[in-house]
Amino acid sequence: MARTSIRRGVSKAEWLSAALKTLSDKGVGAVTVESLAKSLGIAKSGFYWHFRDRRELLAELLSYWIHETTEIISGNPQMLELEPRARLEKSVEMILDYDFAGYDLVMRQWALHDADAAGAVRKVNRLRLDFIRRAFAELGFEGEDLEMRTMLFVCYQSMEGAMFPRLSRKRRREMMRRRIALLTQPASSS
Repeated sequence: MARTSIRRGVSKAEWLSAALKTLSDKGVGAVTVESLAKSLGIAKSGFYWHFRDRRELLAELLSYWIHETTEIISGNPQMLELEPRARLEKSVEMILDYDFAGYDLVMRQWALHDADAAGAVRKVNRLRLDFIRRAFAELGFEGEDLEMRTMLFVCYQSMEGAMFPRLSRKRRREMMRRRIALLTQPASSS
């Protein structure tokens, strides 16, 4: 009989990362102490160094998702120092490079049935919209024109991967440049 090696010292971030991956692959019901311990190659008891129970894990998973996919951009002082168009470009590059939108669909599905997940999705929406709205406002857009550009940008970035999974990275980057050019050009006055 083969022996399974047990890892020691798994960090809280590793538990959360494994939980996010499991959530994405199999849904929230599959996010269990047992399944995570198995995927990490560690005894279940290691879980309790970081979390009281599954409920706490799920609450912290939502905070982890908010931080790791949104606050890392929207709360980054270096991003806010960039010129607005460069800020839009850099945010898209980061979203592509680190697959920050990769968990959006599963989180939004979870939010349909869970009040805490729904609150996390609302927070992410607000943070993303506020960050992008600021860039477009600095470019001189206002009113409905500002809101439309902001919503188009955020919706596209959140759903591009799910809607068009076969696009190459090269093609996504080409489209990013065109999309930003389109959304940052002044509206025609016709």
